[in-house]
Amino acid sequence: MTLLKALNRLNESTNSVASIVLECRATKKMNKCFIEHYRCPEQYVRFARKKTVPLTNGYFLFGQGATCYGSYSGAQPSLSPDEALCDVFRDVVIEGGTIYLPFNPSQVVDNLHREVYVGEGSSSALARMYYFLRPALSIAVRRHLQKFHLRGWDKLLFPRWPVDCSVDNLLEQLMLLSLRATGLERIPFIWFWPEGSSSCAVMTHDVETEAGRNFCAPLMDMDDSFGIKASFQIIPEERYGVSPEFLQAIRQRGFEVVIHDLNHDGHLYSDRKQFLERAAKINSYGKEYGADGFRAGVLYRNQLWYDALKFSYDMSVPNVAHLDPQRGGCCTVMPYFLGDILEIPVTTVQDYTLFHILNDYSIDIWKKQIDIITAKHGLMSFIVHPDYLMKPRELSVYRVLLDYLTRVGQEKAVWLTTPGEVNRWWRQRAEMRLVENDQGWQIEGDGKERACIAYASEEKGSLVLTVQAPLEQESLLLGISRRESRSQAAENGH
Repeated sequence: MTLLKALNRLNESTNSVASIVLECRATKKMNKCFIEHYRCPEQYVRFARKKTVPLTNGYFLFGQGATCYGSYSGAQPSLSPDEALCDVFRDVVIEGGTIYLPFNPSQVVDNLHREVYVGEGSSSALARMYYFLRPALSIAVRRHLQKFHLRGWDKLLFPRWPVDCSVDNLLEQLMLLSLRATGLERIPFIWFWPEGSSSCAVMTHDVETEAGRNFCAPLMDMDDSFGIKASFQIIPEERYGVSPEFLQAIRQRGFEVVIHDLNHDGHLYSDRKQFLERAAKINSYGKEYGADGFRAGVLYRNQLWYDALKFSYDMSVPNVAHLDPQRGGCCTVMPYFLGDILEIPVTTVQDYTLFHILNDYSIDIWKKQIDIITAKHGLMSFIVHPDYLMKPRELSVYRVLLDYLTRVGQEKAVWLTTPGEVNRWWRQRAEMRLVENDQGWQIEGDGKERACIAYASEEKGSLVLTVQAPLEQESLLLGISRRESRSQAAENGH
């Protein structure tokens, strides 16, 4: 009997240890999205499940401005974002410094990033027929068909047009809860952008035709006149010739080359077997062109297949895709990792959409998007085609945009850079960590000399982010070395 009791106790102890290990792993997964976003010390992040969460996915709110898609305990989530959604923020419990949530935030963030809420399929039979006929269609006919296909876009409630910040608002709410749970006045983290820049902007040019290719040099002249460097997305096959001299001319001027699909026929993701065959050729062109980045034609995408693409970063996922052939959107204004690939989302409306779908020849929508994104310290990513800028009216609008961007860059300390530089920085930041010593918090890791420590605090229910400039930047940032931003915790910031 004594031996039997000892064996039972050993078995109970083993099960207890296994249970603790599983619980720790589950908690680490819950904390993952928050730590990756803020790069803050792990001791300040204590999220746990309130109770077992069912497997059924659906829509719910986590405070206003954070529409979520996932599973949560307590009720059945809504099957449509158009319904009156339950706000589960009221179900949060803080006990002993731990924040008990009725859902897994990492699951929700991953579902939004990967557009799981959209469901399977990247293009319909109608879309495939359209792209079969597209080469023979004029812009006028294409515009008419596209407007018919996109009808009702302005009635869609989710993602929210013109910029959806659901992921960013969710993470802000979690930071506020962390401040309350720890009882601290402020929590340190590694600021989002180098040298204390308030936000970031990148210009990208998708080159779709031979005429567009021939207009790349004048376009670089215009970008250079405003001190802006961009990336050029080049189609490797069928559309136009791509010579080593053409690629070298882009790079010699400080611009970047990115692979743009294979032949831009709209069928890249139509079939898994065909995709793998095309991906192999695309990867080969990436090596040949020395390109680290990729963007699919028409922003078609299937993020579950990205493991076949051997690129450092991708730029195919819109923030909100109401006006794109493939609906959806990643609901964030920040870059994020998809396995080994960094996604640099498209966060502003494309020039073609602006001119030919909305019939808008002003920069008003772009200005509104810029205001929303800079308020979130996010990434402004633009797609402007050389193919659609060769007429005086369109070119004039683009010139106004460049002028506005440079003024905003100066006034708000925006980092105007290229996608490749964003990729290099975001990867460095992902490997940095905060350590505390006798002199306070310090950043460790490659690139730390460009990084800044920031602090999150709460003021009247709002999240306040304060950037502490590094010593070597104090003279440069005199007067703005302690920049603050207030993000309403109960509002979406729009």
